[in-house]
Amino acid sequence: MVRKEFIDVVTNTGMATLKELRRLMMNKDEDEVTELELLDIPTFDENRFAKAVSEKFGVTFIDLKNAKVSPETIKALKKKFVIKYRAIPIQITNAKVTVATFDPTVLPAKAKLGQDLKKPVDFIITNLSSWQKLFANVEDSVEDLIGTVVEIKSSDVDQAEVKLEDIGQDTVTYVNRILAEAFIKGVSDIHVEPYEKTFRIRFRLDGSLVTKFTPPKSMMLPIISRLKIMAQLDISEKRKPQDGRIKLSIGGKPIDYRVSSLPTLFGEKVVLRLLDQSNLQLDMTKLGFESKQLEVFKTGIHNPYGMVLVTGPTGSGKTTTLYSAMAELNVEGTNISTAEDPCEFNLEGINQVNVRKEVGLTFASALKAFLRQDPDIIMVGEIRDYEVGEIAVEAALTGHMVLSTLHTNDAPSTVTRLLNMGIEPFLVVASLNVVVAQRLCRKICTACREVHKASKEELIQCGFAPSSAEKIKVYKGKGCEVCNGTGYKGRVAIYEVLAMSPRIRELVLKNGSSDDIKAAAIKEGMKTLRMCALTKVAQGLTTLEEALSNSASDNM
Repeated sequence: MVRKEFIDVVTNTGMATLKELRRLMMNKDEDEVTELELLDIPTFDENRFAKAVSEKFGVTFIDLKNAKVSPETIKALKKKFVIKYRAIPIQITNAKVTVATFDPTVLPAKAKLGQDLKKPVDFIITNLSSWQKLFANVEDSVEDLIGTVVEIKSSDVDQAEVKLEDIGQDTVTYVNRILAEAFIKGVSDIHVEPYEKTFRIRFRLDGSLVTKFTPPKSMMLPIISRLKIMAQLDISEKRKPQDGRIKLSIGGKPIDYRVSSLPTLFGEKVVLRLLDQSNLQLDMTKLGFESKQLEVFKTGIHNPYGMVLVTGPTGSGKTTTLYSAMAELNVEGTNISTAEDPCEFNLEGINQVNVRKEVGLTFASALKAFLRQDPDIIMVGEIRDYEVGEIAVEAALTGHMVLSTLHTNDAPSTVTRLLNMGIEPFLVVASLNVVVAQRLCRKICTACREVHKASKEELIQCGFAPSSAEKIKVYKGKGCEVCNGTGYKGRVAIYEVLAMSPRIRELVLKNGSSDDIKAAAIKEGMKTLRMCALTKVAQGLTTLEEALSNSASDNM
């Protein structure tokens, strides 16, 4: 709440009336930093206010409007402490920590703050808007977020029916900790795994699974039951797989968790996939395409009709690529319909359908229905069999743009996969525009990146040209606190974009092999997954190990 000291300074300087200040204090919690709302008062002058406060309390004033403070420095205090002390570290040296505040009444806490930071503390006064900008960069800690985990209940579910007596508050708090930590670390999946004598919880971070929790075996049933209740699954059914969804608000931010349970030898394994709408990248220029690849891909999706396929293993970013394509195509006057299993993100202006096999709503039946809905663009989650492939090809040949995915190793083998499904070569040639194959490579952590020695022979063996191998610098992450000692932070996509040129179409009609198609495409300028991965290595974005493990050799 607005403090007496602030009221005195504001009213004495004539920047606001007591009535205006009382209005700010109405219906406010005590722990809210409501003094920042002074900025909304038209007559309030924050610089004049800060200087007045500085003079009154004898603390140095510094305008931090254009100051650049490193994220690591700001993270020196947890968010709850920042709110408590109204102080943000802006400079850390061997001798002391300089903290910025707009509230000099916290000066008596200088000694306690010094204990928390384990260094002597110097206070400075800054203006409210500068402090607010700094505060916006303060991240929530796991401890901050545990208590904010709130379930978003579905209106059509009777929650009274989903209760379990042996789930205590300790289990609820423990599960909240797991979900909050996964959210704050940017985890893609949570694996809850029961074994004969142990029980572990692993996070998939940047594509790799890491053990994060090893609770006692006695907590296995309560934790799994708690997750199943949250996902609105049948907790009494332990003999068959179940799928559900958890909707949460963490730190005021809505997050979806897609939940899958699977009976195993020693109990149910539960896997949760985190779906954070704010992390969805819909800007095609930021996905990782090289300029020529992006040009070919855009040309393919902007054709008035035809089929564009994206291929890659599970978790390779296919959905993100398709969503970015649809965001590019989603303009006024266009009707876009999708069939997904399941819909991962809600896209405004796009008609999304969840496939439900149990009621007969399959990819095939959804596609048939779409064709009666006057569509311009159709996205089908996956072409799994001849029936879906046939309808997709038919739609592409009758004036519709069709987007879909397949599970193949590279772009050329996607063409042969369609042929092996039973689709006629002349139909593939007539309907297919572009095929994109993709993988995700872990990015080197920029905080601990260092040059890694690699011999010329090793680089040539990996696929670099001899002339390039002499000049290229290869990097590797040393491991630090930022990347949890892994040397990697984040992921970058590598692509292989195959355009259906006249030569490629000729090979398809002649039943050419995937190797023949690949060789012809390379001659026409296609960069393979391996080539793209090595480019990322040369740019210092990823390591040789990641490039080799996520792409096959081009030697045919």
